Amino acid sequence: MKFLAIYTPDADRTCDDEPMQQQRLGELIEQGFREGYLLSTGGLMPQGGARLQRRGTQISITDGPYSEAKEVIAGYALIQAESTEAAIEYSRRFLAVAGDGNTDLHLIVEGDPA
Repeated sequence: MKFLAIYTPDADRTCDDEPMQQQRLGELIEQGFREGYLLSTGGLMPQGGARLQRRGTQISITDGPYSEAKEVIAGYALIQAESTEAAIEYSRRFLAVAGDGNTDLHLIVEGDPA
């Protein structure tokens, strides 16, 4: 099973010592690739994108995709896991290092979902 994990930091969070936190995150990411559950990671910019919305026959395009600073997504990870519980455990490990925030897990549909 593959999951898309999307991390959004709390707007009011206090950061650990930044260089040390970045080192711990790097080590965790390396470990995930070595263990084979981490397939891809990346950061997302709060600007430089667009939000497309369809209503009937009209498609509107606005700058985005974030309307408020508190909605900025910091990054994502593509995870390979044997179960939802395993994906949750990998995400717990990440949050323990990344700090306060939310991670949303989305199961990716591969092939025929029926």
